[in-house]
Amino acid sequence: MFFSRPVIALVGFLSVTSALVVRTDDTGPTATATSTPTPTPTPTPTAVPTGVFLTTKFLTVAGHTDAHATVPGHTITLVLPTCIQTEIPDKNGFVPPGTCHALYDFYPSFAAAVLFSVLFGVVTALHIAQAAKYKTTFCWVIIMACFWEFSSFVTRAISTKYQQNAGLALVSQILVLIAPLWVNAFDYIVLGRMIHFFLPSHSILGISGSLLGIVFVMLDVVSFVVQLIGGSLAGPTAPESEVFKGIHIYMGGIGLQQFFIVIFLGLAARLHGQLRTLERNGTGKKNWRPLLFTLYASLGLITIRIFFRLIEFSAGKEADKNPLPFHEVYFYVFEAVPMLIALAAMNVVHPGSVLVGPDADMPGLRTLLCGRRRTQNVRMEWNGMEVKNKAAYSRV
Repeated sequence: MFFSRPVIALVGFLSVTSALVVRTDDTGPTATATSTPTPTPTPTPTAVPTGVFLTTKFLTVAGHTDAHATVPGHTITLVLPTCIQTEIPDKNGFVPPGTCHALYDFYPSFAAAVLFSVLFGVVTALHIAQAAKYKTTFCWVIIMACFWEFSSFVTRAISTKYQQNAGLALVSQILVLIAPLWVNAFDYIVLGRMIHFFLPSHSILGISGSLLGIVFVMLDVVSFVVQLIGGSLAGPTAPESEVFKGIHIYMGGIGLQQFFIVIFLGLAARLHGQLRTLERNGTGKKNWRPLLFTLYASLGLITIRIFFRLIEFSAGKEADKNPLPFHEVYFYVFEAVPMLIALAAMNVVHPGSVLVGPDADMPGLRTLLCGRRRTQNVRMEWNGMEVKNKAAYSRV
């Protein structure tokens, strides 16, 4: 008798557990509160959907009642992304846009991707050779820009032959979206070096060329991180809600990039005016125009590319209202060509051929900070000497 109640409770618990039935139903919740099975209605035939969409599934746990316990029924609703492959990929893996596993909104051109791979490869090789010739170590930044563009189009060329490989498409997309930030950073570095080289004060608006370049490069890094996060979220296989979230983050990043460019152009225009004044007075260095105009052109080309991306991403995904995402020619005209020209322009007017002489080497961040500390220490020592001299003079 001592064990009768626990044994009865255990038997009741096992009977309840064995009565639980889990089943799925795509048509809606049809849960019952008893273990008596109910007939499943015959689904109405519908057209097979294509593309990526959401489906609702219901997990139903049937209820059970006996002399010892009552367990009510419970239905769990799950909304899951799914995809039904209804199109047969061609030899390159292409399926029509909007269908399942479609990575491109157009048929990508293998020849165009190979052509720009070769062009960016040539520009990359030239920048490496020029950096070695002029011994300009800071040119590693533009070499990175060239290499990322080159890698993007090589990956794109491979992706055109393997269009069911989402990894290739994602790598190509991220590289081409982020590479222009390296060009931007290089422009900031070159203008800082021009301020240090051409202006006797080595500063503009009270800011040294070294510090100015460092500040804008750090701002560029902030924009880089934001765009990288957005580009990663908006992958070709991501759910639609995730894609829109990534696009909004990326648009914020390139908007931030353009804001920094506008401020930077104001500083470049200020430098332009000061160099013209020095030239009229006969006290300034010459040969500054080609490099400064190349900077203007580079920033202008980046701006064209930024506005292209803003319009492409903000105008929606309807072909009749926004043709940009659905025709590859727009990508090459407003993305690939501007970046190629911006990089090649620096081959034609290389900073190493202009910034030659004693002021060509700009102090780095560590030297800049140490120099400021030494200046502050000298000022403190000088102020201390003045105080001692005044005290001695007053005693006399």
